Amino acid sequence: MDKEKYTTNLFDVIAEKNRRKMIDLLRVRPMSVGELVELTQLSQPGVSKHLRKLKEIGLVFIDKDSQKHIYHLNAKPLAEIDNWLKPYRKYWSNKLDSLEQLLDEEE
Repeated sequence: MDKEKYTTNLFDVIAEKNRRKMIDLLRVRPMSVGELVELTQLSQPGVSKHLRKLKEIGLVFIDKDSQKHIYHLNAKPLAEIDNWLKPYRKYWSNKLDSLEQLLDEEE
């Protein structure tokens, strides 16, 4: 998959609020499906469906050495989004600097 298509797919995957919630939860610590079901209040099939999408894009991986399947966050793919956002951060920083300068001049 080319980089542009991958980034588009990554945005599609994280656009879903329940997946973002799971990413936030897995950022704190690795969890089992059961723990994610309890914390998200979603059904087990629903959690599994979302985890499958997160796994396909590379945002989670499974520890298969344990009795349970434990899901871990792999935040590396989020760097693609961070790279995409960099020019916008600069844009907004410049806008805020201009506003600050304008406000200082009015004082």
